[in-house]
Amino acid sequence: MSVAFLFPGQGSQVPGMLHNLPNHAAFARTLDEVSGTLGADVRGLDSAEALQSTVSVQLALLTSGVAVARALFEEGVKPEAVAGLSVGAFAAAEAAGVLDLGDAVRLVKERGEDMVKLYPEGYGLAAIIGLTETQVCTLVKNAYTKQNPVYVANINAPRQIVIAGSNEGMDKVLEAARKRGARKAVRLDVSGPSHCPLLQPVADALAKSLQEIHLQKPNFIYVGNVTGRVLRRADAISEDLASNIAHGVRWYDATTVLTELGCRLFLEMPPGHVLSQLGREAFLDVRTLAVGETSFKHALLVALNSG
Repeated sequence: MSVAFLFPGQGSQVPGMLHNLPNHAAFARTLDEVSGTLGADVRGLDSAEALQSTVSVQLALLTSGVAVARALFEEGVKPEAVAGLSVGAFAAAEAAGVLDLGDAVRLVKERGEDMVKLYPEGYGLAAIIGLTETQVCTLVKNAYTKQNPVYVANINAPRQIVIAGSNEGMDKVLEAARKRGARKAVRLDVSGPSHCPLLQPVADALAKSLQEIHLQKPNFIYVGNVTGRVLRRADAISEDLASNIAHGVRWYDATTVLTELGCRLFLEMPPGHVLSQLGREAFLDVRTLAVGETSFKHALLVALNSG
């Protein structure tokens, strides 16, 4: 039973997420390495107050994902493939040997800072459950205006769609979705219009920064965000890392590819559980496990026994 490592994106953060990591040498080393790059203790980024910052959230998620993946590697778990949602893609790229951790930290910090500068308030994400992609696209098209733009962002599942844009534009879509029979239509705890054209300037800046970094060919299969397909070349992964912030994420397609590759155990890195839940609902023959919801020891035993 092949294993896939999944790395969650913004919205999965919880206070104390770095302090609550299990006692393992790989965790301490990773936290120290990130702190050295930042010039400050990364452990200070997981308080409830600190996590109000997009930059802190994204750096904490990167650190948590990389730390747990490294610990699993050291205990003998070798994944068949990796995939990360949104900022989780940077942790996936580090785990696959594409990026050095120091470079990943600098890129994620730049990414978060640019997002905040561009849209400090009045924009975000929302989720619609129970309608199809086609239905949501129609609602978005009807609600969109230049003054209050809104876009389809992530396709997490056939009937779980994320939209991005202005608060006013999203509210119109959410109201229309409820009238159309959506089971759930709610705003998400993300303070920025990720994965839509509004953030193209952030993508352009990241692309320039990535051009200055030497990326390696992945050690494991890497599945991208924008296309939801396997990316085998460093330059293709670089493009995906830069551009996913300005494009919708085909997460359902990505996880479908993982199952087609033979992955039958999805391990979601802490602190998330949403990716595990999505996998559990979509693929009945895949076992899913959120490491943040169980003990590290249990997750390790499941992974080691998966073969």
